[in-house]
Amino acid sequence: MGTTAYERVLAVAVAALHERDPERLWPLLAAELPVLCGGDALIYKLDNWDESEGTLGLSPEVTGEFVALGDEDTALLRAGYPLARHYADRPDRAPVTARRVAGRSWSGSPTARLLDDLLDVDHVLGVPLPRSTTPVTGCMVYRSGRDFTDDELRLAEQLQPLLAAVEQQRQLLRRLGTPSEEAADVALTPRETTVLLLLGDALTAVSIGRRLGISERTVHKHIANIYRKLGTHDRVSTVLHAQRLGLVSRAPAARP
Repeated sequence: MGTTAYERVLAVAVAALHERDPERLWPLLAAELPVLCGGDALIYKLDNWDESEGTLGLSPEVTGEFVALGDEDTALLRAGYPLARHYADRPDRAPVTARRVAGRSWSGSPTARLLDDLLDVDHVLGVPLPRSTTPVTGCMVYRSGRDFTDDELRLAEQLQPLLAAVEQQRQLLRRLGTPSEEAADVALTPRETTVLLLLGDALTAVSIGRRLGISERTVHKHIANIYRKLGTHDRVSTVLHAQRLGLVSRAPAARP
């Protein structure tokens, strides 16, 4: 990864870490990923890749083109041909292009014709979340001209952990309750809020560090800050007090 690409990725990661609204995280990625992967536009699918369900998001420069799409064309895009079937048939989650999966038949497919008419693009790169199962979660990057190169596929693979981390952050933030006025005075940082949520999942400091990609020592520093800000001294009282304030949901956390 070159210096410029690394700096852009770092900027996206920092922005995502400080974003408190879970619904703004993927739009933030969608604005940057096409450029990082050498593409022109992007669609992300948070829930699944099929014809009828799942959250469908777009990079900002192409949103207008999709407004007038009918149900049949929208379903065609949701189906993710031929990438959805490719990933459903194997555990491998390495990025791959439609041309490499379907060969020459890709260009004559209804999906390729729709993309050509809609966006004037003719190549698609699939970038699934690295640990997603069927149905696959992830995004598709589009470009015109030549197919994505081996170097661009390797760069996309390097970006997969960032996509997974942002999706994990989105899910954690969505579990937050509606904060009370008193909660606003606590002023937890986004990272402290994430650690607090994982404390509520009964994870150890080692497990939290592994989940967030930070050291156990750093986790303990975050926990100490949380205790200080909430005026608590142990895990159980901290989680219960955070629930009363609305900093975390009282509902049981869904296990991965």
